[in-house]
Amino acid sequence: MSRPIYLYNTLTRRKEEFEPLHAPAVGMYVCGPTVYGDPHLGHVRPAVTFDLLFRLLKYEGYKVRYVRNITDVGHLENDADSGEDKIAKKARLEQLEPMEVAQYYTNRYHEFMDRLGVLRPSIEPHASGHIIEQIAMTQAILDAGYAYVSNGSVYFDVRKYVEDGNHYGILSGRNLEDMQSGGRSEDYEGEKRFAADFALWKKAAPEHIMRWPSPWSEGFPGWHLECSAMSAKYLGERFDIHGGGMDLMFPHHECEIAQSTAALGHASARYWVHNNMVTIGGQKMGKSLGNFITLEQFFTGDHPLLSQAYSPMVIRFFILQAHYRSTLDFSDEALQGAQKGLERLLKAWNTLASGRIAPAAASTIPSPAGLLAECEEALCDDLNSPVAIAKLFEWVRHVNALNDGTLTATEEDLKTLRDTFDRILGDLLGLSLSAEGGAAPAAGGNDRLGGVIDMVLEVRQQAKAAKDWATSDLIRDRLAALGIRVKDRKDGADWELD
Repeated sequence: MSRPIYLYNTLTRRKEEFEPLHAPAVGMYVCGPTVYGDPHLGHVRPAVTFDLLFRLLKYEGYKVRYVRNITDVGHLENDADSGEDKIAKKARLEQLEPMEVAQYYTNRYHEFMDRLGVLRPSIEPHASGHIIEQIAMTQAILDAGYAYVSNGSVYFDVRKYVEDGNHYGILSGRNLEDMQSGGRSEDYEGEKRFAADFALWKKAAPEHIMRWPSPWSEGFPGWHLECSAMSAKYLGERFDIHGGGMDLMFPHHECEIAQSTAALGHASARYWVHNNMVTIGGQKMGKSLGNFITLEQFFTGDHPLLSQAYSPMVIRFFILQAHYRSTLDFSDEALQGAQKGLERLLKAWNTLASGRIAPAAASTIPSPAGLLAECEEALCDDLNSPVAIAKLFEWVRHVNALNDGTLTATEEDLKTLRDTFDRILGDLLGLSLSAEGGAAPAAGGNDRLGGVIDMVLEVRQQAKAAKDWATSDLIRDRLAALGIRVKDRKDGADWELD
């Protein structure tokens, strides 16, 4: 591969050089959405983070099998194995079939992720489509002696697992003594032998809609089991990367490690990568807390905390401006800052892409040859997108100077700059120059608005050449009244939207 990649491994709590099991093949599993509502900003962060990793791995020459699941059964209202299934509850409230709810919100999730430039995974398995595999893994854990049947449900025996020398808490850093104070769920009083035991299979209550036959009862799988079963099916018993939000570290990912170790004799993933949370007012943004803003609300501006609508690329850029392992605090002011920053970058990118900068015999700009290497190095250093973006911003000033004619560049240097902006902003960061993409269309754009304005500016340039200053000023002023600022330069004019 062309350059080593370093990732922070939550399991070892250090940054490590990424060495896949079977290079150049890479297996990556990421926990996807529970599809009972529209995605919000908290869902965007893992989607964009692991999209960035997916893009980087492919860019560096790896052949990636990226598996991201859809949870459409088994995720109860709280993580202590109690309450209603979230999708079944939504179906009951809306008088729909549960799979109707799941399909609707799966479609919505895809629509929003597509607009954000998030690439589709290689495989997107549904929990409800892998009941057989989950029953088989439950039986394997029972056969190994690390689970027990209680009233038709099957629970993982955490104390037995620990007594046999395994470390439950190896990922999250929790210890068994702390877990004992959790108490039992009121809904399943007496079923569990120990407070930290978790469900592998749940016997369905009479009113529960989503149920399947099993050796133990008619019921449904526990939430944690689907990822262990589906990652093993599509990536093998050992694979390279398991990703997800930091809020999934416990109990979800901790339980996955225990399940895989009990069923297979070893843990599954070698590198555990977690993005940090999106907060709002210092508190985690989430549906359970009711403090979330959906993507649709961002795109329409229809929320009391938003002063305007924000495009998908502004949301993506807002996520990428912060390192994935740092907390990202939402505010309307921060989004406005992200929009202005993105507009500056896209304008420079568009200026380069337009081909309007004439090449010179010699360059008076610094050599751009190292820019691509610097940006790649930043991204290969634990996905440090803020540093890569900062490197590009350093060059925006040079691009503007080239556009103004105060600096010059050879054809080779211009090509290097264009390629670098294309690769880093487009291929790796996943940003787009399209109108849907984010900032206002800039000069030289290929969209319809850009073409019309360029035509008007050509008429203005002809008027200036004929010394018809009145017509020239009239065009400039009329465009300004429409929110289009004209900036004259030596060989023509540039424009931007206010």
